[in-house]
Amino acid sequence: MSLFEIVAMLITLAAVLSYINHRLFKLPTTIGLMFLTLAGCVGLMIYAHYVPVKGTFIEIKIHNIVSSINFEAVLMEAMLGLLLFAGALHVNINDLLDRKWLIGILATLGVVTSTFMIGGLFYYSTKFANQEVDFIYCLLFGALITPTDPIAVLAILKKAGAPKGIEVKLAGESLFNDGIAVVVFLAILGIAMGELEPSASAISTLLIEEAGGGVLLGLALGFLGYILLKSVDDYQLEILITLAIVVGGYALAPRIHVSGPLAMVIAGLLIGNRGRRLAMSEKTIEHLDTFWELVDELLNSLLFVLIGLEVLILTWSQSYLMAGLVAIPICLIARFCCVAVPISFLKSKQEFSPHAIRLLTWGGLRGGIAVALALAIPKSIVSRELILSMTYVVVVFSILVQGVTIKYLVKRA
Repeated sequence: MSLFEIVAMLITLAAVLSYINHRLFKLPTTIGLMFLTLAGCVGLMIYAHYVPVKGTFIEIKIHNIVSSINFEAVLMEAMLGLLLFAGALHVNINDLLDRKWLIGILATLGVVTSTFMIGGLFYYSTKFANQEVDFIYCLLFGALITPTDPIAVLAILKKAGAPKGIEVKLAGESLFNDGIAVVVFLAILGIAMGELEPSASAISTLLIEEAGGGVLLGLALGFLGYILLKSVDDYQLEILITLAIVVGGYALAPRIHVSGPLAMVIAGLLIGNRGRRLAMSEKTIEHLDTFWELVDELLNSLLFVLIGLEVLILTWSQSYLMAGLVAIPICLIARFCCVAVPISFLKSKQEFSPHAIRLLTWGGLRGGIAVALALAIPKSIVSRELILSMTYVVVVFSILVQGVTIKYLVKRA
């Protein structure tokens, strides 16, 4: 299939499933899309198993279509920059600054701590089961499964009347920890492939160059966008300028070896706050917000359909499924520890809403970026299929179970 045909298929599928979900299930759009796509794919696999003549042909046809979609490239190289900018554009920077210590700790030390906790717990669980996996690969899994993706849950939190502080903490953390986690993942992958020296100086240099460079690029892009937006008063041109800032800046980032995700977050925060306040008319703000909200909704719809479709091309076995089920409580334990410890220390300096630890733990969903990073692992890595299957199981549980039940947790809090 051509690129246009694949895009047409995904948009049509997302529209049809969104309509079905809206009329029948009334789940949050992204959760409903993933649930229906996953249910359809599992049904197709069962049908192919029991009706081998017709089913095999259908399954192979769809399998080939899904296999032709480079999920990792689509998300990491095309969607992620737009999604992060759109998310940051609507975040009040003053709200972030009020909670800067917790967000900063969760997005930096929390990412590193979670990576080692998950990696360590999984390593010892495989030793206990006599299916030992090299520690470096366990760390690789810890790095890719750590970043939270609360896109699907933020709407639920608002409808359920969750405290504003919880929403801000989840949104702020997810915006920043995506970029940090990607850098940590690349560092561990480089060590596993023998391309990066496993020393503190080499890893620190990579982190500083990627993360620090991403922040500087974001500041430059945000300031450039602000200057250009302030010099004109034409909402169509101003929307085009923001789109160029995102697309051009995200394409530039890997060329100069800096973090594109972090650059997009910083640029989005600057344009969404300083630019909105000092460089845009009310008419421009209205149209700009509408445009980026539509981009956000469309890309998220396609992303969750793609996540559901990925089940068709994964390698499944009983041992892989069991490993994924073991990984679920490991990820939740690590998340709880990484949230509870800093909140306990910061309680004397900052007021937290009741049950903040519980809500932040359960509301820290894993999503598309984890699947994309798992798919980015080279096929030469021995444990690739195991890591990919585990990642998918954790992401599906996170979105379908945590995402659906978080509203009940909020109401009971």
